[in-house]
Amino acid sequence: MTRPIVLQLASLAQHPAFDEIDRHFERITLQDPNQLSAQQIARVQVLLTSAVNATPAALMDRLPALKAICSVGVGYDAIDVHAAKQRGIQVSTTPDVLNDCVADMAWALMLDAARRVTESDRYVRAGLWDRPNGFGLGTRVSGKKLGIVGLGRIGQTIARRASGFDMELRYHNRRPRHDVPWHYEPSLIELADWADIMVIAAVGGDETRGLINIDVLNALSPKGILVNIARGSVVDERALIAALQEGRLGAAGLDVFENEPNVPQALRDLNQVVLAPHTASATHETREAMLSLTLDNVLQYQKTGKVLTPLAV
Repeated sequence: MTRPIVLQLASLAQHPAFDEIDRHFERITLQDPNQLSAQQIARVQVLLTSAVNATPAALMDRLPALKAICSVGVGYDAIDVHAAKQRGIQVSTTPDVLNDCVADMAWALMLDAARRVTESDRYVRAGLWDRPNGFGLGTRVSGKKLGIVGLGRIGQTIARRASGFDMELRYHNRRPRHDVPWHYEPSLIELADWADIMVIAAVGGDETRGLINIDVLNALSPKGILVNIARGSVVDERALIAALQEGRLGAAGLDVFENEPNVPQALRDLNQVVLAPHTASATHETREAMLSLTLDNVLQYQKTGKVLTPLAV
């Protein structure tokens, strides 16, 4: 009997679960689905992809037998979930397994931007320590006011760590949560005006595109720090660059950008900005857990016709 096809769009590490998948499916790894034959197209039941691989409606329309999209990552803005829902295609992501590492990165960027760790590293490597005026001062994080934009799983994990730094905390969300102890701020501008440090942990996509705009950045103040571990699209990048260049914002820690992997030269030229190449979940432990959960979704679909961690949107 001809086996159904799992079309793998993402480059993924080897994993024991692939052996089980390959017993039930023919697995084809292609970056360009146009290379599939007509016979292969008719047998594709599962897309194995990642949060950074585009999965548009046009691709789904070309795959008449497609039943499930299993993605490595928690973000789903690269997947046209509306089109998937209309066609009855299940979409799975990898929730929870990356919460801790992404939260750790938010705090790493926050501490780095405030205490100027990366900047001081460059200073020492350049042999400048013996300059008469020294390196200068950073900003204390302990005791500051922390605003979090997006209080989902990752946002809550970031928030819990704030207690160890004796910080006040408020959050902005699409709607208030009644299962958390922190103060809900319905106005994003007022949250920025109140906060010393603002962390972006909101979902990407059209709904949040440009959410952190010039008005929000101005409200955060010349001493404020912005940290983004969500999606680059959530922040108006031009407005952010201008605010940093003109001193209307103090510093930023960024793991994500508007047009990855292209980071504007203007951002790279700013000493008060810490830059990371979208690596918040990039630890051995978390990437292993993310891949395992993704492959478990494929196997669960094979066994029951239902993915293990369906996306609810």
